[in-house]
Amino acid sequence: MVRFIGREAELAHLERAYGSLHSEFIVVYGRRRVGKTELLLRSLQDRLGLYYVGKTAPASLQTREFLEEAARCLDAPLLAHVRSDSWKEVLEAIVSSFRGPGKLVLVLDEFQWMVEASPELPSMLQELWDRQWRDSGSLVLVLCGSFVGFMEREVLGRKSPLFGRRTSQIKLEPFAYHEAARFHPGWSLVERTRAYFVCGGIPAYLRRFDPGRSVDQNIQDQLLDEFAPLSREPEFLLREELREVDNYYAVLRAIAAGHHTARRIAQHTRLPERSLHYYVQQLVELGYVERGHPLTDLGPPRRTVRYLLRDPLLRFWFRFVFPNVSFIRQAGARRAFKERIASTLPAYEGICFEGLCREALPRLYQAEGISAAFAVGEYWDKTVQIDIVGVRDDGWADLGECRWGVVRSAAALRRELAEKVAHWPNRGGATVLRRIFVRRRPSRVVDEPHERWHDLEQLHALSP
Repeated sequence: MVRFIGREAELAHLERAYGSLHSEFIVVYGRRRVGKTELLLRSLQDRLGLYYVGKTAPASLQTREFLEEAARCLDAPLLAHVRSDSWKEVLEAIVSSFRGPGKLVLVLDEFQWMVEASPELPSMLQELWDRQWRDSGSLVLVLCGSFVGFMEREVLGRKSPLFGRRTSQIKLEPFAYHEAARFHPGWSLVERTRAYFVCGGIPAYLRRFDPGRSVDQNIQDQLLDEFAPLSREPEFLLREELREVDNYYAVLRAIAAGHHTARRIAQHTRLPERSLHYYVQQLVELGYVERGHPLTDLGPPRRTVRYLLRDPLLRFWFRFVFPNVSFIRQAGARRAFKERIASTLPAYEGICFEGLCREALPRLYQAEGISAAFAVGEYWDKTVQIDIVGVRDDGWADLGECRWGVVRSAAALRRELAEKVAHWPNRGGATVLRRIFVRRRPSRVVDEPHERWHDLEQLHALSP
C-alpha cells in the first residue's frame, strides 16, 4: 500500500465535518495530480461513503453507473433497478435509501465533467440542498474538481446557483518544499531539493522518483525514457483538459524558453495577442501558469506583467524534454542527458532555487516573530533583477539575492546585492533588510547590520 504523506490539516478538517451534528457541503479543488482523490479516499477509510468520478460521457451513462455503485456501496440492490436520467431523481433515490448509522458521505469527483454533460446539475443540487439535505443533519456532500477556474466560477462564484451553500472549502495546493522532502528521507538535502525542482510538490511525481537512484538517474529513467509515465505526462495533462493543444504547447514552450511578456510570447508563437490572452488565461486557471508583477513598497504596478510556468514538471519538460524529443529517441536517455541537459542544469536549478526562497520567506517571518502583514515577490526593470522582495507594513522591506552555486566570495555577493538594493524604487522610505540565500553558508561569514544569510539546511528546518 502506498504510504500516505502529509495533508494532516485537511484530513482533520474532513474528519470534523464527517462527525459534526449538521449536514455539510464541502468543496475540494486544486490542479490535477495534486492529491485530491487520494485525500478523499483516505478520509473515507473505515467510513461509509459513496464516491463517484465524473467523466466525459453522456448523463444517461453516468447516472446508471452512479446508481450501480450506490447499490453496491450502500447494500441497497433496488437502486440498481432505478431507471432515470435525471440527476435529481437519482440523488433523491440514493439519499433516501440510506439508513445510517451516522451520516452518508457523498463525493462527486471531477465535478466539471458531470456538469459538462448535465449543465442543470448545479441548480438541481441547490434545490436538493435547500429543500431536503441542509436541515437533515444526515449528509456530507463533497464536490471535487481539478479545473480551478471552473470550480471557483461555477461552484464558489457569486453567479453560481450553489453560491453561499458550502459550509467549507479546501483548495489543495502542491506540497511545500519541507513537505515534499519527506518523500525521500534517505537522500541528502541537496538531492531532495533537486527532486523538488523537477517534481514540485506533486505527490504523484515525487513517488515516481526511485530513492535508490540519484536525481540525475531518475531524470533519465522517468522523463527521458520514452516508456516512462512522466515522459508524456504534460501531453496527457493538457489533452485531458484542453482543446487546440498545439497552441497551448506553443505558449508553454515560449515561456519555458524565456519569453515572459505577452508581446514576446506572441512574437515567438505567432499567435495574435487577443487569442494569446485566452490561452494564457486557461493555463492560469488550470494552475500551470502564473502572472508576476515587479513588487515595490507601494505595491506591484499592474500593467507590468510577465508570465511564468508555475508547475515545475511542465517547466522542466518544456525546457529540456520537448525541444529535444527527436535527439532523445535517437541517442537514448543517458547520452541525451549528458549532451543536452547536464551542462545547463545547474543554471536552471539556480532559477528554481529563487522560487524556493520566495516560498520560504513567509516561514522565515514566522520563525523570526515578524507579525506584520506582507507581500512576497520579485522585482525587475530594464536595469536590475532582484530575486526576492518582501514588503511589510511595519516599515521594513526584505530584498534578497539567491545563489545555488558555490559562493566563492561573500564580499562580492554582498556588493552585488547592495548595488541592486540601490536600484529598487523605495518610494515609501522602507528600511531595507538584505537577505542572502545560499545552498551552503560560507565558513566564517557573520551577518552584518541589516543583513541575514540563509542556507538550505535552515530553509528545510522551518516549521510550516
